[in-house]
Amino acid sequence: MLYLLIALLLVLLLLGYISVPLWLWSLYFAAVLAVFHAPIWSWIFLGTVAVVLNIPLLRQVIFTLPIMRGMTALKLLPTISETEQAAIAAGTVWVEQEFFAGKPNFQRLISEPYPEVTPELQAFLDGPVEQVCSMATDWEIYSQKDLPAQVWGYLKQARFLGMMIPLEYGGLGFSHLAYSTVMAKLASRSFIYTATVGVTNSLGPAKLLLNYGTAAQKDEYLPRLARGEAIPCFALTEPLAGSDAASITAQGTVFRGEDGQLYLRLNFCKRYITLGTIATLIGLAFQLSDPDNLLGKGKEPGITCALIPADTPGVKIDQRHDPMGVPFYNSPIAGQDVVIPAAQIIGGIEQAGQGWKMLMQSLAAGRGISFPASSTGVAKFVARVTGDYVTVRRQFGLPIGRFEGIEEPLARIGGLTYLMEAARIYTCGAVDQGEKPAVVSAIAKYQFTELARKIVNDGMDILGGAGICRGPRNLLANLYTAMPIPITVEGSNILTRTMMIFAQGVIRAHPYLYAEVSALQTKDVTAFDQLLWQHIGFTIRNGFRTVLLSLSRGYLALAPVSGATARYYQKLAWAASSFALLTDLVLIGFGGTLKRHEKLTGRLADILSWLYLATATLRRFEAEGRNPEDLAFVHWGVQYSLSQIQQGFEGILSNLPLPAIARLPLLGWWRLNPIGSLPADHVGSQIARRLQTPGSDRDRLTAGIYIPTDPDQALGRLEQACRLCDQAEAIRKKIKSASRAGQLPAGKPEQLVEAALVAGIISKPDLELLHAAELASTDAIQVDAFRREEDLDLQPPSNLAAPAALAAIHAMS
Repeated sequence: MLYLLIALLLVLLLLGYISVPLWLWSLYFAAVLAVFHAPIWSWIFLGTVAVVLNIPLLRQVIFTLPIMRGMTALKLLPTISETEQAAIAAGTVWVEQEFFAGKPNFQRLISEPYPEVTPELQAFLDGPVEQVCSMATDWEIYSQKDLPAQVWGYLKQARFLGMMIPLEYGGLGFSHLAYSTVMAKLASRSFIYTATVGVTNSLGPAKLLLNYGTAAQKDEYLPRLARGEAIPCFALTEPLAGSDAASITAQGTVFRGEDGQLYLRLNFCKRYITLGTIATLIGLAFQLSDPDNLLGKGKEPGITCALIPADTPGVKIDQRHDPMGVPFYNSPIAGQDVVIPAAQIIGGIEQAGQGWKMLMQSLAAGRGISFPASSTGVAKFVARVTGDYVTVRRQFGLPIGRFEGIEEPLARIGGLTYLMEAARIYTCGAVDQGEKPAVVSAIAKYQFTELARKIVNDGMDILGGAGICRGPRNLLANLYTAMPIPITVEGSNILTRTMMIFAQGVIRAHPYLYAEVSALQTKDVTAFDQLLWQHIGFTIRNGFRTVLLSLSRGYLALAPVSGATARYYQKLAWAASSFALLTDLVLIGFGGTLKRHEKLTGRLADILSWLYLATATLRRFEAEGRNPEDLAFVHWGVQYSLSQIQQGFEGILSNLPLPAIARLPLLGWWRLNPIGSLPADHVGSQIARRLQTPGSDRDRLTAGIYIPTDPDQALGRLEQACRLCDQAEAIRKKIKSASRAGQLPAGKPEQLVEAALVAGIISKPDLELLHAAELASTDAIQVDAFRREEDLDLQPPSNLAAPAALAAIHAMS
């Protein structure tokens, strides 16, 4: 009997794990009754339930209709407003649906496109991008509070402002990957480049015209935008409508002019408009009213987008914001009784009232490209700067990069940089294939900007005093100041995390939820019945999968690859199953109020985000040929992702409104049986060493950024010092070993240099290299100093950075 019970239990677990149809469950329970010689009433009960559940018409009348009434009365499914409907319908569902399904098809996920830099793109990076980066340093741009005139001229001449505009309109016709890669390199030179170039190529008139404009509008405006003859901006945000863009109050009223043509009278007050101060062409979002129904779309068509030349009477642009002292153009824009032809509506009169859809679809792609590009460029730049600095800066006779306290933030910088580059390219590959992944784009916007902020903070901690003293030698202070800006714009990160990623994402990407809500709203009993019972089976399957994967620590899941990364696929399968089950449980528990529980949706968003970022990291490893040299970065990135997933689950289970008798065992099990923990110290040490060692590993991690070769520039100076110090390290070790062997007196290697030369332990060229490294490193770690009468914001520093010690070292060499 014991063996029979075990066999029945195993069959039960198997049926639940693979998710079988209702009729097969009926047969299973019939077999159980037969085995145990159950009484006749048990057979009658089972037969009745089986017949009802397996015959749709009976099931609908007896079960589904009462359930529909109850769900409607209790508001167990979320209601979807018209603006939410437009947001949810915008874009496409991509790989995120695999995680909501609870059983990711990893073979598909690691087969998604992962594009490479083409020779044509590389030529543009090595040519025009390298050229424009060389034309001004970040300090020079900040000192002038603008890009120099020659930089503006070159950006226009080389079509940087029209990278995404097709060739037939005079643009460069770049793919999203190409645009992203250019933006990453520009970001490594100055945030101002990306703030300027990004607006003209992402959300703005050009993007909207390409997607929705009439042929006449494209012919008129796109060539001018591509050449930089027209400078665009897009006016969306208002004092009372920030992240809630659907609440804009800007008004446009349709009227018929004396010439018989249709016009719009606009009144608006916008703020935070990038490039607004210098814009010549304004894209405007406003609420359109048509009291006489002249457009044939009703009296209140809704949110609409139109093009307004900045010199139109009534437009007022005479002020400028000061965003954290970062000198890119950003301003308020106002308009009073501004009159434009109705034909200026983007897409023509046919697109009146379609502005919200336009914005949501354009934002869906833009968030996933521009922000990851600039954030990744920043991450690579910080990795290079800190790797150099910890090599040339010495304390207690050692480079500071050897200290474990420095290794820890250095490992985060390197590990997160690898992960971000992986997700940047993975996302670009999808968008270039025609996807508009709104949920993934929201993940990218939030996570990339937050991770870049962490990386810059770690970099500032490592540089210490050299990071806080502004001047041309300081490479991180301006980035540190600018980081709140991408956190804030195009939907604040708080809103993006708590509402857009999960609260809207679950409706969009869940296999059943959106269709169930639609069927419930239309009272389609047949459709709802089919969806509901499929959903119940889906939840049961994920319940069985979660239990079994948790008990086996994921080993029951099949990995699509073998080797060092196979285990990660198993753990991600375990995490996805748990995420999908928890999603359904909170939907049942909170119903239509779920989106108001933002702490809960925020943690669920974190789990979903790190599932995506870990998958992208594994995809990069496969796409780049499973390079063993990259394994330390892969291990760190996926282990860190799993630790964040673990933290998300713990946070949810700690705060679910359940009785302690139910909540504490669940939480205790997760803590005793964690899905992941922070990367091991030895993995972080490997990454820290890679960042400090000139060579292919470091070059591959930071590929695509601007690195000046001029030693008079801050990064060029650090790079030269790092190379010399790395070469000199072998000589220092030789001296130290000789001292330990008794060939030289005890002491620090730098104190025994002359004795080592006399003893023949090092050569004259070795001595010269040591002196050159010492001179270069001492110069590289200096900070800028200013005369008291100098204006710190406008004037370059006096040459006070090289103390007398430099001259003394120079004399020694």
